Amino acid sequence: MKEVRMDAQLDDKTLESTLAESLADLVPDAKTVSEDEFVEVVGGALEAVGGTLLFKMCVQNEGEGQHVAAACVGDGGDRQFLLLTLPTGGGALKVETASRSTNPVAGIAAAYAGLMDAFQAAA
Repeated sequence: MKEVRMDAQLDDKTLESTLAESLADLVPDAKTVSEDEFVEVVGGALEAVGGTLLFKMCVQNEGEGQHVAAACVGDGGDRQFLLLTLPTGGGALKVETASRSTNPVAGIAAAYAGLMDAFQAAA
């Protein structure tokens, strides 16, 4: 697997394509994708780019079950938010920056990260 470190903020398209390349061998072939399989795929993808998982959930989007994960790459003002989705019935893992995503979960990623930052500062 190709390892990429994100030292500087990349444009959205470059970040998405870098992740897509690293996912080629990680997507399960099974008809139904379990939560554990999804976590494994997402973990491998984020490891390849030095990303951090923020949260994951399973949702219905346009009548289709999807595993959804929000993640971030980078720190502070250079932090970029990602959305990774995989149909529960199997298929391709979709990776997009939250800023380009039309998925309703995308708007939660930055807010969630900000909340976690506040909790860590208070602790």
